[in-house]
Amino acid sequence: MLNIVLVEPEIPNNTGNIGRLCVGTESRLHLIHPFGFVINDKNLKRSGLDYWVHLDVSEYADVEEWAKNIPDRSRVFLMSSHAEKSYLETEFQDGDWLVFGKESVGLSKEVLDRFENHLTIPMSKLIRSFNIANSVAFVVGEAKRQISLK
Repeated sequence: MLNIVLVEPEIPNNTGNIGRLCVGTESRLHLIHPFGFVINDKNLKRSGLDYWVHLDVSEYADVEEWAKNIPDRSRVFLMSSHAEKSYLETEFQDGDWLVFGKESVGLSKEVLDRFENHLTIPMSKLIRSFNIANSVAFVVGEAKRQISLK
């Protein structure tokens, strides 16, 4: 099972869509506070539809609390538009941690400095970043493809 981590998510619709993706891909969702919305926000529930009740989700007060739950830090992959290595060049394994930052600024330097595996999603120079829900879908899709081949 993949572990999808959202650090300080800001937009409920994105988190709802990612929650729905996690249910569909049998992935676990980890949410790190503070949030830019209330967890029972109607937009969160709307975008997650009635799948939210099936979601394996954990919440953490901060990155420190979450980090205590990681058995192997070498299997944590942080997504950053500033990284040099593409997620397409990475060999994923079942149980990996895929970490995404908040929509407005991504992951902080403090979070990036805690782990060494930083990955980027290749994109046109015409945009700064993809929508976070799309980014999660790209990376989860590739990881699940690789895991199914093993």
